[in-house]
Amino acid sequence: MSCQLKKKYINILKFHEPGLAPVEDESGWYHIDVNGNEIYPERYERTFGFYCNRAAVTSKEGCFHIGTDGKSAYSERYAWCGNFQENICTVRDKNGSYFHIDTDGKRLYKENYLYAGDFRDGIACVKCSDGFWRHIKADGTFLNSKGFMDLGVFHKNIAPARDEKGWFHSDVSGEPLYAERYLNIEPFYNGFALVTNFDWSKKIINEKGKTILRV
Repeated sequence: MSCQLKKKYINILKFHEPGLAPVEDESGWYHIDVNGNEIYPERYERTFGFYCNRAAVTSKEGCFHIGTDGKSAYSERYAWCGNFQENICTVRDKNGSYFHIDTDGKRLYKENYLYAGDFRDGIACVKCSDGFWRHIKADGTFLNSKGFMDLGVFHKNIAPARDEKGWFHSDVSGEPLYAERYLNIEPFYNGFALVTNFDWSKKIINEKGKTILRV
């Protein structure tokens, strides 16, 4: 998508589908189309890009999402809003609790979390009140019975996880793919992953944990 805007802005962010960009001028933050036309008269403290036809905005009343018509998607106001992914978004309420909502602002489940990340392929990472990280599905139920000291999102059905011994790769049931633990790990890239040993040396392993190459 290409365009040439005649007006100069204090800040301008990239265009997102359906061709709208967040901008800031002397009047505040808002969104414009590819021709530089503002799509609504309201001004905000901050605006962000559109995802799933919803954009997060910050106002004096709090944070919320607007639709491509510029109207608020729901009545609730939050301390913070993320961006919609897979028509689901993580938010933080004014009590500091995290949970997920749909594009109409409806909560997907009743539980509150210490932190909740974005959904990817129908699964998100959350930190529970007991201090452990777990994977949840869109209805808030746990993907498996495992809790971890730290946790990442799945990539090709493999997720980074950390227990008291260190980082490793886990499958969808929460079981480790191998016995070793590491200081740090990266996701598998076409069957191989870069990992960091506790002495800071690095190596490449396969999905069975076998060392392929030291780097």
